[in-house]
Amino acid sequence: MQLSKSLLPALLPLALCQTVVDLSQSSWTVQNLDLNISVPGSLPSHAHLDLYAAQVIGDPYYGLNDFNLRWVALNNWTYTAPISGLIGSNASETWLLFNGLDTFASIDLCGSNVANTNNQFRQYYFDVSKILTDCSQTSPVLSINFGSAPNIANQLAALPGQEQWPYGVEIPFEFPNREFVRKEGSDFGWDWGPAFAPAGPWQPAYVVQIAQEGQIYVRNSDFDLYRQGQLNNLPPDQSKPWIFNASIDVLGTVPRGSTMQYTITNSTSNSTISSGSLSNVTTGNGSITGAVVLDASKYELWWPNGMGAQNLYNITVDVVQGSSSIAMVTKRMGFRTIVLNEGVITQEQLDQGIAPGNNWHFEVNGHVFYAKGSNFIPPDAFWPRVDQTRIQQLFESVVAGRQNILRVWATGAYGPDFMYDVADELGILLWSEFEFGDCLYPVDADFLANVREEAVYQVRRLNHHPSLAIWAGGNELESLELSIIAEGYPDELDKFMQEYEELFLNVLTPAVFGNSHSISYMPSSTNNGYLYLNFSQPIPIVERYNNATPGAIYGDTDYYNYNASMAFNVSGYPIGRFANEFGFHSMPSLQTWQQAVSPEDLYFNSSTIVLRNHHYPSSSLNISNFHNASLGMGEMTWAAQLYYPTPDKTDSLANFSAWCHTTQLFQADFYKSQIQFYRAGSGFPNRQLGSLYWQLEDIWQAPTWAGIEYDGRWKILHYTAKDIYNPVIITPINNITTSELSIYGVSDLWNTTSGTAYFYWYSWNGTQIADSSVPSDAVSFDIGAINSTLIHTIDTSKLAVNASDAVLFMQIKATGTLPNSPTPTTFTHSNIFTPTPLAYANLVDPGVTLDYSKNSSSFIVGAHTGISAWTWLDYPAGAVVRFSNNGFFLRKDEQVEITYEVVSDTTNGNWAHGVTVSSIWDNTQP
Repeated sequence: MQLSKSLLPALLPLALCQTVVDLSQSSWTVQNLDLNISVPGSLPSHAHLDLYAAQVIGDPYYGLNDFNLRWVALNNWTYTAPISGLIGSNASETWLLFNGLDTFASIDLCGSNVANTNNQFRQYYFDVSKILTDCSQTSPVLSINFGSAPNIANQLAALPGQEQWPYGVEIPFEFPNREFVRKEGSDFGWDWGPAFAPAGPWQPAYVVQIAQEGQIYVRNSDFDLYRQGQLNNLPPDQSKPWIFNASIDVLGTVPRGSTMQYTITNSTSNSTISSGSLSNVTTGNGSITGAVVLDASKYELWWPNGMGAQNLYNITVDVVQGSSSIAMVTKRMGFRTIVLNEGVITQEQLDQGIAPGNNWHFEVNGHVFYAKGSNFIPPDAFWPRVDQTRIQQLFESVVAGRQNILRVWATGAYGPDFMYDVADELGILLWSEFEFGDCLYPVDADFLANVREEAVYQVRRLNHHPSLAIWAGGNELESLELSIIAEGYPDELDKFMQEYEELFLNVLTPAVFGNSHSISYMPSSTNNGYLYLNFSQPIPIVERYNNATPGAIYGDTDYYNYNASMAFNVSGYPIGRFANEFGFHSMPSLQTWQQAVSPEDLYFNSSTIVLRNHHYPSSSLNISNFHNASLGMGEMTWAAQLYYPTPDKTDSLANFSAWCHTTQLFQADFYKSQIQFYRAGSGFPNRQLGSLYWQLEDIWQAPTWAGIEYDGRWKILHYTAKDIYNPVIITPINNITTSELSIYGVSDLWNTTSGTAYFYWYSWNGTQIADSSVPSDAVSFDIGAINSTLIHTIDTSKLAVNASDAVLFMQIKATGTLPNSPTPTTFTHSNIFTPTPLAYANLVDPGVTLDYSKNSSSFIVGAHTGISAWTWLDYPAGAVVRFSNNGFFLRKDEQVEITYEVVSDTTNGNWAHGVTVSSIWDNTQP
């Protein structure tokens, strides 16, 4: 897909009559004189990247370099460049503007100290007019000294009187004390990624010169679209007109009497929809703000993926002095409302059979919908390597996987603007979080002030994006952190709960509500929602915590159980309103391992493979974490052995590849079981309305929970999730405890859908089995809007079929309409159930064949001698390819056509000649 013209720099804020020097064009040097290192640098960048480019270090991702290169994180690095292109004494003001410095930086210009910074996530701007006036250098030298974040974190932790927490509350992964530092938390290590703790100028930076008084430069802006009378966290009245509020942050002083003009154009046709003046214009604190009421009938709504079109508009605001525009900002926006509804279950809902308690679901443009998605983590340990093309490719996989929402996990970094731009275009909602998680934080005045500046900047920067779904305070703060206090240190709960509320309610709530009417806020992901809202109070949110009424259901859930023997026992799955995290780890493919591991280390329990598995983490700087990592390796091994025939191939590399594949198979199977259960829950009393598995993608090449590997290659999980995220599905839910197999039809359509279901028992050799446990004729059904209906039940304890030689195929065919579509659509879906794990099934060689059709540029896959379980198309390294289907079952004599899309290719198309097909049967072969 080509990048849309709407994402090009034309939409950047325009400052008129200014001199702006882009510091990415300067000649940078990065050095550490104590180590006798001085190499060319770049901006944006990190020291690791520049050292790698200069061949001072090897690929940080190769082998065990995450351990070997710790010396880089433990040293200081200075970036220096002469600045040219300035207008000298002709400027009335000169500013340094940094959109991101990672993290502890001392900035000097012309040998004079400008400032020190301590927050990776803030935009910093400094008036350096006096320094330049006194500077004798023809090309003033800018120097940025970055301190070692791990060292400084340790120093902060050791300060007299510093905050301390009970044992076990602060959860370390590798480098300790991340809670004291406003830096990407996963830089200090996580159980799915490395700990590089990089330093450097990771975002763009500029020198801005204002030639004369009365001129201004736009450094940030906050555009807000919301319904008249809308309050955060509450569903708005969809019949009301739109309010457009624009607030523009500037360098310089906005002249008195300035006005604001707006123009709204269709982003596709560029036709003007409306224009005029903003009213109630105010200035102060470096900003100018105004608003206007907009006629809602003129604008088409923006919808998430699968629910309608992503209608987008360019909104331009001019700051006008007299008859001249002195600044202009254009942002692309969509007209939509998005609310997290945590309100009390109404009487109408109770009458529908919904359990009492509170809601916990999203509503877009007044419509409840089922949230289908996953969790997004940092796609790289070094954000300067993440460009728009990479996000575009990743998010296209999200859409291809039928997902409509991603949770942008806390304790990473706030996403770049282009990430939200791509999501706007593709219709992917981004549940966004402030960068806090899995620990508690200081609440001294300096720390809170620092966070306040960070939060306000990020909320204002991202608020215009229709893909922005919600702001959450952080990750697992209530469900994990406060729970650890409550269970282990109950006498200290009040103290730490007050500190928690000081940061996550008293600081972050005003940062959101004070800068947006259009977005909901919750202080923690995975919570029981609010107890009540009171907008007459300065902080309207009162959290529920554990103030639960017996029999009532609240909040969202997460679920991790690494005891594989419990993997498919639905009686152990959580009952909530929304599932925001669940998962199990697997190995990446052989092709991905080969990117980062030497050939001699490509076997399952090699030292390199094991130590790249950070589940379970060392919780220290230990570089021989074999004990903990082996536990994670053992979990994957045991899961494979419990449920599938395991490989024992004579070729060691083929055996390693097959083992990696089998761990992926279990992961996909386990996730499928949970997603099916949660989706069927849309028709259960808990009225479950969301399923977001952990996790979407990898940060590097290692065993993780990801469904997409580091270079974009899909694991089995992503194909399986794509299938089970179909709008209408048939799903077997097997309760091992009760021996009851319940087969549901599930629909996330907004209207009733009707259809028929079919059931067939087969032996593994492909022979159909007549059995009274399933009806011989088609079964008719109706499924209500965003609901499930029970189609058939089977008592598995009374099955007459041979459990080891039987597989149940089930299919549905239904008619319904997609959201915001008047055209009826036919939906088909198939699923399977095996009475025994495949490890104990009488599998036969299915005689799988693979042919390539030049006419249709597709692959034809067939099974000829038996049933093919988990049929898999694999392809060689050097390309990233998305197949239309993969990891599927085929009945005997069944044939399917598989199309594909090439994402990237360095093989000149030769990858297609290396495509192979296999099934789980191949695990039984030497």
